[in-house]
Amino acid sequence: MAPRTWVLLSDKRGDNGQVETIVEALDWPVENKFLQMKPEWVLGKPRYRPCLEHLDLERSDPLQAPWPDLIITVGRRPSMAALWVREQSGGHTKIALVGKPSGHMGEFDLIIASAENQMPPLPSFLPTTLPLMRIKPEDVASEAAAWAQRFAPLPKPLIAILVGGETNPFIMNRQVARDLAAKARWVVDTLGGTPYITTSRRTTPEVLEVLRAELPPEAVYFEWSADATENPYRALLGSADGFIVTADSISMMVEVIYLRKPLAIFPLPGGWLGTLDQGRRSLAHWLFNPRRESAGDRLRLGLGRLVYHLDYFKILSATRDFRAFHRMLVERGLAVWAGQPFRQPEGELPDDVGAVVRRIESLF
Repeated sequence: MAPRTWVLLSDKRGDNGQVETIVEALDWPVENKFLQMKPEWVLGKPRYRPCLEHLDLERSDPLQAPWPDLIITVGRRPSMAALWVREQSGGHTKIALVGKPSGHMGEFDLIIASAENQMPPLPSFLPTTLPLMRIKPEDVASEAAAWAQRFAPLPKPLIAILVGGETNPFIMNRQVARDLAAKARWVVDTLGGTPYITTSRRTTPEVLEVLRAELPPEAVYFEWSADATENPYRALLGSADGFIVTADSISMMVEVIYLRKPLAIFPLPGGWLGTLDQGRRSLAHWLFNPRRESAGDRLRLGLGRLVYHLDYFKILSATRDFRAFHRMLVERGLAVWAGQPFRQPEGELPDDVGAVVRRIESLF
């Protein structure tokens, strides 16, 4: 008999997409439960514990018996609800969490996190090479067709420059914006093409100000707004000949990679605090990623487990090393550095989803 399975989703489409990728590969039906946060917790972070106090229960799907055998979820807020459900089930419910836990790491039956997450080598942790988000090719093709007439007059190659925002340990300031404008000029002068710049919700005001003023006249510029009726992002995914993505945005990189499009990573500085923080992230990467090929690797594996148990404040045990992730993409032939010639990605994509489904099945 298939396990009774709940999928807890929130309003974060990117997070939901990773869970939906897993669900599509399962061989049994699931029940989707949408959770609406109270206004103060849409962006705010509630104290991490098993509870429902952060949910708008009137606008959320009910969480009540009969309790599930399995919950698949992602994110801080839905996982708090998942832990609450397991308490109500008397510990019967198993939880598969996608992404880095915000706490209670040892209480999840399965943790699925991609290569940028530096997780302790626990038996419950399943690393994947890439995040599991997908974008449907048919949606991309539909948007590309809708924008085809607007893209047609632009000199080729059409290069999408996708701009994210500040994320630790990176900074995004005026100098970064000037470097982005210079890269757009490189597209015009060196490639003879059209740079098409799009910003995001997280792009800082000072970066927007510089881009408005310093982009070359040949560039096309779209500034993200919550009120915008159209957004060229998906159309560019289907139409652009190459992509330059700022180093903070792993999700945009991954969507380009899964579409097998040429990708260039635009590095970001860290400032002096970011440089110190990067040292912490690099140490976590070294500690928690032994190859298990030698006695030294096995010793490091044991050291990693010891550090996890001693790391009360989780200084090392749940962080992300973006730069190690970037290096991995370049080494696998899935990306180049911005300014290098674009090339068609060469590396094979791993069967991460198949591995995840097999681990979930093994829980039962």
